[in-house]
Amino acid sequence: MKPSETVTRGSGDKPTSPSLLANPLDFISEDHLRERQICAVIDALATADAFNRQKATTVLRFVNEELNVHLRDEAEDLFPLLARRCTEEDAIEGAIDRIRADQDEAMRLLPEVRAMLAGCLDKGADLSAKERGVLSRFAGHVRRHLVAENAILLPIARARLTRADLRILSKHMRSRRGLPDFPETTDAE
Repeated sequence: MKPSETVTRGSGDKPTSPSLLANPLDFISEDHLRERQICAVIDALATADAFNRQKATTVLRFVNEELNVHLRDEAEDLFPLLARRCTEEDAIEGAIDRIRADQDEAMRLLPEVRAMLAGCLDKGADLSAKERGVLSRFAGHVRRHLVAENAILLPIARARLTRADLRILSKHMRSRRGLPDFPETTDAE
């Protein structure tokens, strides 16, 4: 994608377009929209009168196919790049620690979320009150880390990361998704 091209913000109802990987921070931002949309689907499952198979399948596909890759993008590349580039006044390490705490709690709940949604799909059963509570807690932890990432990390990343950092981030994100790297350019920083 060329810098002059505009990207239409998606609705978050389907996976983020790989075309956005040319600008990895835009891709991450769009992935965050996707996560917020999934949280809304989770909330709908947790509060619905009857179990919705389509919504449960949507959530399972997201957590099985998209979430781990996105979290790896951040943990393996974005967070370390920010830690290297940020100044002490950015206080980035405290923000990253808070984000990781919410991510860790969401990941602790993830096997239970997967199991109960898959179980309901297999048995044609409804969610119990306890299961609805687990879904709500999971969505809450996901939302909390998204708020901090969007309000703190992404604006700082846009200010601090170099073009070389962004190329590395893009390359690793593409590799994680089994996509070829973009051709190298020789432009200066």
